[in-house]
Amino acid sequence: MKGDYQDLVDEISALLGAPATLENRDFRLIAFGAHDSDDDLAMDPVRTRSILTRQSTAAVRSWFEGFGIARATGPVRIPAAPDAGVFRGRICLPVRFRGIVQGYVWLLDQEPGTPGPDAAALAAAMEVAQRIGVLLAEEAKAGADLSREFQAVLTAGRGWQQDMAVAALRAALGPGGDGLHAAVCVAPWSGEAPASVPGAAAVCLVPRRGGGGDEAGAAGDLVLAVLLRLRSTDALTPALTAVARLLPRAPEPARTAGAGAVAAAGGTAATGGAAKAAGSTAAAKAKAAPATTPARRMTAGVADPVRGLAELPAAWEQAVAAARAAVAQPRLGPVAQWSAIGPYRLLATLAADPVDDPAVRTLLTPAHRELARTAEVFLDCAGQAGRAAAALGIHRQTLYYRLARVEQLTGLDLDEGEDRLLLHMALKAARLT
Repeated sequence: MKGDYQDLVDEISALLGAPATLENRDFRLIAFGAHDSDDDLAMDPVRTRSILTRQSTAAVRSWFEGFGIARATGPVRIPAAPDAGVFRGRICLPVRFRGIVQGYVWLLDQEPGTPGPDAAALAAAMEVAQRIGVLLAEEAKAGADLSREFQAVLTAGRGWQQDMAVAALRAALGPGGDGLHAAVCVAPWSGEAPASVPGAAAVCLVPRRGGGGDEAGAAGDLVLAVLLRLRSTDALTPALTAVARLLPRAPEPARTAGAGAVAAAGGTAATGGAAKAAGSTAAAKAKAAPATTPARRMTAGVADPVRGLAELPAAWEQAVAAARAAVAQPRLGPVAQWSAIGPYRLLATLAADPVDDPAVRTLLTPAHRELARTAEVFLDCAGQAGRAAAALGIHRQTLYYRLARVEQLTGLDLDEGEDRLLLHMALKAARLT
């Protein structure tokens, strides 16, 4: 489905001679045309914030809707308003199906005095927008119809209740229930579930859960669950791209306008594919980060594909574990696949509760953060002192001194394999709490 949206957006871009951006009615990105420009006005505050967060604020949404875009049946021109942070006018093509707005196609309008798209081109673009409306309506209906059944599968206890929930979801999906699917967990999630997610068979909100299946958050602490349809186990890129666009875009270093491709007007970030880890330098720094509880940030976990729905509950646990691992180890995220999280596959299952092994309890306190970091990097480097010292940027003698302090605090012998295993597991598991 994602490819269908992209093709239709590209068709509108070609018709109007300008890059187009498609958003659903919740102002979340679905597809976009790349935009290369040296025009500083294209990067106004409203658009910049949308790019960084992948969605507009409620105030900005209300401002645009004040021009009647939710009721319009044809193109709407929205003038520039510098006081509101909109330095460049927009053209909005409402995407409707049977009179109900499903989303919006946005374009940057031409500068005053410069000819823009003519009436014939805009009419042709609106015909394409109607075809997009059909697709969005079908997805929204399917997701809305199945949200209750999907949620029941994810929250039912094991045994006959879960079996009945799976059977109900299979019946609701019809023939599609026997196809390939991937479970996705986006955490944490605030607000309502999106009206539609490209390629999704069902979307719902569920309580945040720990690695062992126990409740791990306060009331109202929710995650977004997505059941993605797949065409094959080897074609995950469209699914990962759709998931990545649900996440806020991390702020980037300042650069000149037009230094890279950005989304067209109205909305959200334009990334070329699924979210990937940072470069080698950033990855090395992330790997050497302290083994302390990380600040909560939005991440996504993607389970291994499953055929049919019998394994969906287990796939959901994989997705939850992968999302937690992406928080624990930033180099894995922000979108982490279960198959790529290595030891966190086991640790996320075991570490449902905070680590409280008496051997490492003192080491994991804030007062010994640097020692914990040193021990983790040393063990990550397979006990090779030269590599660990280089990764930490310290002299070998400093490393040996710190490791001796670790042994004193924990009572563990780092020359013993089982003691190393216990310490390494405890340090990794501490990231998941």
